[in-house]
Amino acid sequence: MRKVKELKHTQVYRICDLRSLKFKTTEDLTPCKDYIGQKRAVEAINFGLGMEFKGYNLYLSGPPGVGKTTTIKTILSSVAKDKPSPPDWCYVFNFQDPNEPNVIELPKGKGKEFRSVMEDFLQDFKMDIPRAFESKEFEEQKQNMMNEFQREKNNLFEELQKKAADSEMQVQFSPTGIITIPLVEGKAISQENYNSLDEKTREKIKAKKEKIDIEVAESLKIARKLEKEAGEKVKELEKKVALFSVRDLIENIREKYKAYPQVIDYFDQIQKHILGNIDNFLPAKGAPAGAQMPFRMPQQEPTFTEYKVNVFTDNSNTKGAPVIYETHPTYTNLFGSIEKEARFGALVTDFTMIRAGSLAKANGGYLVLDALDLFQYPFVWDSLKKALENEELRIEDLYQQYGFSGTVGIKPGPVKLDVKVIIAGNSHLYHMLYTYDEDFRKLFKVKADFDYVVERNDMTLSQYSCFIKSVCDRDGINKFDRSGVETVIEYSSRLSGDQNKLSVQFGSITKILKEADYWAKVDNNSKSITRHYVEKAIEEKIYRSNMIEQKIQEMIAKGTILVDTEGMVVGQINGLAVYNSGDHAFGRPSRITCETYMGTEGVINIDRRARLSGNIHDKGVLILSGYLGTKYAQKKPLSLSASIGFEQSYEIIDGDSASTAELVVLLSSLSGIPIKQSFAITGSVNQKGQIQPIGGVNEKVEGFFEVCKAKGITGEQGVIIPYQNVKNLMLKKEVVQAIKDKKFHIYPAESVNQVIELLTGKEAGSRGSTGKFKTGTVNYLVDKKLREFAEDYRKFGRQNTNNKKRTGSD
Repeated sequence: MRKVKELKHTQVYRICDLRSLKFKTTEDLTPCKDYIGQKRAVEAINFGLGMEFKGYNLYLSGPPGVGKTTTIKTILSSVAKDKPSPPDWCYVFNFQDPNEPNVIELPKGKGKEFRSVMEDFLQDFKMDIPRAFESKEFEEQKQNMMNEFQREKNNLFEELQKKAADSEMQVQFSPTGIITIPLVEGKAISQENYNSLDEKTREKIKAKKEKIDIEVAESLKIARKLEKEAGEKVKELEKKVALFSVRDLIENIREKYKAYPQVIDYFDQIQKHILGNIDNFLPAKGAPAGAQMPFRMPQQEPTFTEYKVNVFTDNSNTKGAPVIYETHPTYTNLFGSIEKEARFGALVTDFTMIRAGSLAKANGGYLVLDALDLFQYPFVWDSLKKALENEELRIEDLYQQYGFSGTVGIKPGPVKLDVKVIIAGNSHLYHMLYTYDEDFRKLFKVKADFDYVVERNDMTLSQYSCFIKSVCDRDGINKFDRSGVETVIEYSSRLSGDQNKLSVQFGSITKILKEADYWAKVDNNSKSITRHYVEKAIEEKIYRSNMIEQKIQEMIAKGTILVDTEGMVVGQINGLAVYNSGDHAFGRPSRITCETYMGTEGVINIDRRARLSGNIHDKGVLILSGYLGTKYAQKKPLSLSASIGFEQSYEIIDGDSASTAELVVLLSSLSGIPIKQSFAITGSVNQKGQIQPIGGVNEKVEGFFEVCKAKGITGEQGVIIPYQNVKNLMLKKEVVQAIKDKKFHIYPAESVNQVIELLTGKEAGSRGSTGKFKTGTVNYLVDKKLREFAEDYRKFGRQNTNNKKRTGSD
């Protein structure tokens, strides 16, 4: 078995050396224009933006701070400028159904022009029509028509008077109608004289009157017809005059917009509406002086809203395709709204109050949204999917749509939608949507996966240095010297958890840059930011968040939490765990103990029995049984009960990084060989006894070092880690120095046997040609103990069976 070699201080921290870049400060560098290590994501974005087919919207997947927003902004700024600008969209009055405004599509910049044309048109015909109706020619033609009507009416009533006189009847005209009065000897007879006449005479007069009444009714019918015809002739005259007044205006606009059928159709409707509502353009006729008017609601002057144009989206100033970043995607902000105003105690609206949202403004271009923001507001996600699926945008009153409003609203016509939607979010949300939302898979077919780390090589070191220069220029941060940049890169490797990689969580890096600048200013250093200030920023950041860690260290130092860092104990070992308090992660040693005895329950996980163990930890403990059975129970049964538990643990334990420690403490209890308490160990183990890598190795090593420092450094203390985790070590400067001074030690192990020998100082032992372990080794003692358990258990079982037989015979 290969002997484990202690790590050197150069192996636990990879120093960054940028002398090859030949710069003194970031002032000597050029700002970064490259995407640092996001080749996969950038190619996916370019693919998605290039696909013109339906459903190829993008989801930018990755943790916060890896540059998703910055990357998409940079790419879109380049792509969008070369795209054609989208058309303008206008809402106009629907003369056939006023509650459903029509939408008109016009080329870029034509929307504002169309609105201006309509404003001029309205002003012109508001002046031209009244002027035409005030002309002498119109008044003469109208008067001639009325005179002709009056002549015919007079002739009709003269003929009626003549017929009445021939029948000895008189016709009188009154405000209430026409009255017929009998004549006797040429004079009108009163009711009293009429009653004094004899019956025969009265019957004769009655018959004449009925005849004349029929003539009167017929004459009135003819008169009404004449009046109607005269009114129609006047109306026709008014239409001709009005049409003559606006014909040139309308024809000019028709000629200008002949290439746009929607506008031509709109002006056809305008012409019909104007000719049908000429009175709206004429001066209002006042009431006679002194007339008493009944109370009624105040009437506003005509506003001519029907002839206005609502430029819904105006792209006149847009260069290329629009790019919209919606940071507050409420329903109205995203889809638009229909505003209302109060009039005489009621809320009213019209097509001029339709307002565009981000989706309409991005139409023909790109809309960028944050996934978490998108799901904070009701109805937004479903409405967005519906718009993308139908490729049309409908502006709807949300309250009316769901029955929350009793007012009558409008339903604007849909706008044709051609937009590329880009959502930025984390990978967990992507998997949730992909699994449970079928529409998401259809509409967001492109996933741009952002990595959180990149390889640490000469190219990325150069790019990282230029990135720091970019941040300094952008945020007004003082320049960094080479040592400061080197420290930032070393910190980036620490964040990535790998000596050979760099973190691209630029949010965290930018935070350190700003804080280093602050501490340099506090120190009145205006020259450049050095390694000292970057380390100061990192230390202060940790200090602001590590109160819980320090409290735990104090409890360990005072003996409240039991952890030994000296001596040797059977069945006791120091395991390591990582605790996360949100913005700070730290390692903490935990005492793990084991007691073994004869039985058949196998390995008992106390924490599982107490429901304080997670599934992964349970799995790690179950692996121990497989290891024991394979190594020690090939020719004998395991007659073992072993209870293993984390001491002073009062919360859920999960993960398998303590499984090696649990196996070693179990073997210590069986063999009776004590374990060095000056060591802590981390690492998972498989059933073949191979040590497997774990996470949080830096925090675990540093956590045990802090405990040793608090209880006293002896020079014998250290940590055993999986050999695969050596590349993950980027330890604090204090720990590195202790390793360099041989006061603290780190050993990388590959197998359980190596760990046993490090922790016990005894040979682990392996099976010889006879199939037995070497006498005196740890494995020999474990095998011996398990054999004794098996034999004693068999004897006990035989004795118990005999006792039962005797009891039965008695």
